[in-house]
This record gives sequence, C-alpha cells and structure tokens, in this order.
Amino acid sequence: MGEAISSESLLYLTDEQLRQGIEAMYFAYRGFTADPDRILATMAYGRAHHRAVHFINRAPGTTVTNLLVILGVTKQSLNRVLRTLIEDGLVESRVGNADRRERNLYLTEAGKALENRLSDAQRARMRAAFRDTGPEDVAGFRRVLEAMMDTELKRQYLSLRETGH
Repeated sequence: MGEAISSESLLYLTDEQLRQGIEAMYFAYRGFTADPDRILATMAYGRAHHRAVHFINRAPGTTVTNLLVILGVTKQSLNRVLRTLIEDGLVESRVGNADRRERNLYLTEAGKALENRLSDAQRARMRAAFRDTGPEDVAGFRRVLEAMMDTELKRQYLSLRETGH
C-alpha cells in the first residue's frame, strides 16, 4: 500500500486506503491460488475440489455433513465434487462406525499426493511472504484476517486451529 501506516492512524483509514487494502486482497488471492489452479486445470478440477481435498486432509474421517458446514456449499455442489474425487481414486468414502448413515471421508495415497502438491505451492508463497515481512507483521496479518471473519466462521476456524484438524 505504499506508505507506512502508524497504529494510531489505523482508526482513521481513508476510503482510498481501504480501497487499496481491498485490491491488495484481490491480487494476493490471485497469487495465492495461481499455482494450485494450474495444477487443478490439468486434471479438469477447480477450487472446490482443492478446498474439499484440503479439509479432508486436515480432518481424516470427517463426515460429509461436517464438510458441508466448513465449505459453506450446497449438498448438490459438494456431492458433484466428491463424486469426481471418489471416481478418480483421490477420496475414499466409508460407512460411519457409530452411525451407518454417515459417510466418513479419507484421502487415498493419490489424494494425499495431490493435496501435498497443491499445498506445497501455497506454503512456499506464504513462507516467502512471512519471511520477508517478519513475525510482528505475520501476527498482525492473522489478526486482521480473523477480525474480518463472521462470528460462526471464526468459531470454525479457531476450532480447526485448536484441534489441529
């Protein structure tokens, strides 16, 4: 955003500074998703596939219902994505132990390999950015992102952080 902003002036951001922040987020997101998008395009997959693979990896055995809540998509949309991932041998759906109506989702070895390829690119980009800016900026960045989350989404995010899933 060009000029340094003191912590006291953060309460008085101008519309122009806010616009620049919004645009920075758009362009950062494009950069953050560019490498995985290229990998996904070779497989005729999209970002929905990436998000599903990411969160199944984070919580092996997660249920379809839980994944619906985390992703905030329709059941029809998720079913389309899961059907493709299962047919392509990347995700395995198992009947639940406690409730046979539940479907628990797991990445196969091929699914884990894909998730690792997709995440490696994003981790490298984040690692470089975090290294360039330093620990105080990293902590501030996380606080800003958390402050932008709706209450329920923040609760889900913090729950994932706490459990490691």
